Amino acid sequence: MGLFTFTQEIAMDLGTANSIIIHNDKIVVDQPSVVAIKNKNEEVFAVGARAAQMEGKEPPGIRTIRPLRDGVIADFKAAEQMIRGLVKMVSSRRRLFTPSLRMVVCIPSGSTEVEIRAVRDSSEHAGGRDVYMIYEPMAAALGIGLDVEAPEGNMIVDIGGGSTEIAVISLGGIVSNESIRIAGNELTLDIQEHMGRVHNLKVGTAEAERIKINVGSALPLLENPPEPYVVCGANKMTALPMEVPVTYEEISHCIEKTIMKIESAVLGALENTPPELYSDIMRNGVYLAGGGALIRGLAKRFSDKIGIDFKIAEDPLHAVAKGTGVALKNIGKFSFLIR
Repeated sequence: MGLFTFTQEIAMDLGTANSIIIHNDKIVVDQPSVVAIKNKNEEVFAVGARAAQMEGKEPPGIRTIRPLRDGVIADFKAAEQMIRGLVKMVSSRRRLFTPSLRMVVCIPSGSTEVEIRAVRDSSEHAGGRDVYMIYEPMAAALGIGLDVEAPEGNMIVDIGGGSTEIAVISLGGIVSNESIRIAGNELTLDIQEHMGRVHNLKVGTAEAERIKINVGSALPLLENPPEPYVVCGANKMTALPMEVPVTYEEISHCIEKTIMKIESAVLGALENTPPELYSDIMRNGVYLAGGGALIRGLAKRFSDKIGIDFKIAEDPLHAVAKGTGVALKNIGKFSFLIR
């Protein structure tokens, strides 16, 4: 069958931190959005997890690049090389003919025309013959299982790596939205800065990410608190090794300002919501998606502060990717897809 398949269909969640590809209703690629390039001839050395392992450890002659920043393409050529490498992972079977590639790629709802063109061009240069795009909050809503074409309001807050997408969806369209370039990466930077300032400890991006996963919290008091996480590293002043136990209370204070910015954006989107849809949201609640939804106490904090029930999606990390897969199966039906 593989020899004569002329059209290959894939759905891609092109994220700042991770990129996910769905093919035949299955997640076939889930890799960090990193590409390693040889300096001498600009050839791709590694893509995804293998390239991510090299970050901060590159030998001379190789550099690692994260082509997306704040949810949008920052390095056009590297993005094209990364997409091409990820698409190759979908099927390693040898084919007699190179199949025509139909793609649905999700983009931030606040993308400019230039940013949309950059995604389309990168996808086309990587082999896409028929490229459609979908806004991330719409994809998240589809992935959660909501009826986006129903005449009622549903609110999605998708906290990714580079951007937070907040949207009210009704009748197959985005009625009001807020897209801010503050999300998981900003929280990681807060932790890095805090560890250096308070503990005099040098902490890399990967270690700060581990701190966030192990003891990250949006509340200073949790019912089921995690154990303190021990961070090992070099003292900034003496370069001598040191170990520092970090608690969730400490991390909740250091990420407070960034959480408040996300909270303000959610309130801003609610302010711009028509009254009829606002009452629907009060009844249905607000859905949290993306990796940021997994921060301990975040849903409770938002629920208590705003007075509306916030629910974490069943599989928040893959909600956008799954929704992009649903859009791929309904290309002829969904009018909100961007060609």
